[in-house]
Amino acid sequence: MSRALVIIDIQRDYFPGGAYPLVEPEAAAANAKRVLEAFRDSGEPIVHLQHVWDAPDATFMRPGTEGVEIHPDVAPEDGETVLSKTEPNGFVGTALERELRGHGVEEVVVAGMMSSMCVDATVRAAVDHGFTATVVHDACAAPDLEFAGEAIPGATVHGAFMAALGDGYARLARADELT
Repeated sequence: MSRALVIIDIQRDYFPGGAYPLVEPEAAAANAKRVLEAFRDSGEPIVHLQHVWDAPDATFMRPGTEGVEIHPDVAPEDGETVLSKTEPNGFVGTALERELRGHGVEEVVVAGMMSSMCVDATVRAAVDHGFTATVVHDACAAPDLEFAGEAIPGATVHGAFMAALGDGYARLARADELT
């Protein structure tokens, strides 16, 4: 089965000092880097998604800021596809589907940020578009959130979204299973 790696929004704003730091983004980026290197070594297609929030009220991922830049751990190399997106679902308003189909891809392997937003939306859309999906769960990160006045730790947010994706949408894997 032909597969491609899709790295979603591993950008500087999600790291300490950024405008919207997640929980343990460094560990997720390190694992994504290992998977990225394995895909580079195998010559399999790689697509980097980069979120750009170009709105007057944008609080992070703003154009022209350091925070919008892809993190150096997973920076694209020459020849790797980089698609800019404005929506959580990486298929909306981008050439992602065309890029994947052009390479004959049947399976998308996903790493990225945020587990609870863009990773979730893109994985579900990939399956809806007829791809199979594998999520590298230790190469993803989530934020601390709040619900009904209760603080929800990022690790719990991440776990809940991975559990939901693994319950019918995607295969869940660790980075060391793919390297």
